[in-house]
Amino acid sequence: MHKFNYEVLKERTITSTLFSLSNIITDLRCKTEEKQKTNSALFTRLESMAIKESVKGSNAIEGLYTTEQRIKEIVEFDSVPLTHDEEEIAGYHDAIRFITDNYEHISFTEETIKKIHALIVGRHVGYQKAGKYKEEDNIIAEKHPDGTIKRVIFSPVRSDETELAMKELVLAYNVAKDDYSIPPLLLIPCVIVDFLSIHPFSDGNGRVSRLLTLLLLYKAGYKIGKYISFENQINEYKNSYYSALERSQKDWHISDNTYYPFIEFTFQILYQCYKEINRRFIVTKTGKDKKKDRIESVVLDSLVPMSKSDISYLLPDVSVTTIESVLSALLKQNKIYKIGLGRDTKYMKK
Repeated sequence: MHKFNYEVLKERTITSTLFSLSNIITDLRCKTEEKQKTNSALFTRLESMAIKESVKGSNAIEGLYTTEQRIKEIVEFDSVPLTHDEEEIAGYHDAIRFITDNYEHISFTEETIKKIHALIVGRHVGYQKAGKYKEEDNIIAEKHPDGTIKRVIFSPVRSDETELAMKELVLAYNVAKDDYSIPPLLLIPCVIVDFLSIHPFSDGNGRVSRLLTLLLLYKAGYKIGKYISFENQINEYKNSYYSALERSQKDWHISDNTYYPFIEFTFQILYQCYKEINRRFIVTKTGKDKKKDRIESVVLDSLVPMSKSDISYLLPDVSVTTIESVLSALLKQNKIYKIGLGRDTKYMKK
């Protein structure tokens, strides 16, 4: 069986790219928290939007759909589900609210994991497997449109070994969590790879894994998922998600797998979340009418470096010539600096 040991995360084999991405994300977290202090009303609106987007995005990954209006009714008014898909969607909303409202008091335990699973699938009338580990072996497979198996992608832990594997996973995480030489941002994606490799439930493992990601990120101080849907971003890059997971699961059973592909993917999704909250902050910010002032606001208020095309996307009524003129003036005033060259040039507040 796979050996659950995260000591590798403190070794020098971790790439400089991963450490750099980790530092960038931590810096963005700090900048976002500063903006939240003076824009609480905006963040309250973003939290309401993120819940609906997360419910929609995570279930869409699993092929579960309903209309935008029905999602709004289920999330905001606790409307009674009308279909099987709506039962699944309502269950996910129950689970994400449980985590968002209580994460400070929730520990990473088998009980917590089973509780999340039970909330997700518990809306099924008479569903007997809610919160219980699988009793039969399962596989992760790519399927043809008619539902037949095209190829087996991964064979998870056997059902008779699942309980032991989950105990070892929980223990390994809690030991690593208390080791200050292991960065939390590196640890979390590894735990998720291991959880999905065990695949402890007969159904709902993907949704549980995304909620566990949010829980562990919240507890580590990265609360971006409350305001920008982490699940929706994964849905946008669904193919990359599955590819990174498959590469990180290769040779998992003999403990010779590499977690790097999934760590990198998780970091990229987090970065996209911070970029999106930056975009929404700029777009919804009230105030200035003059084009010059609006351009300055976009660049100087941005959490991330902005290119001319980024600015043009946010201010479609402003010409590129005007954008270039304002950027030139800001450079001369020493208010911003340039990153990169040519078409890849971006600008950031000093």
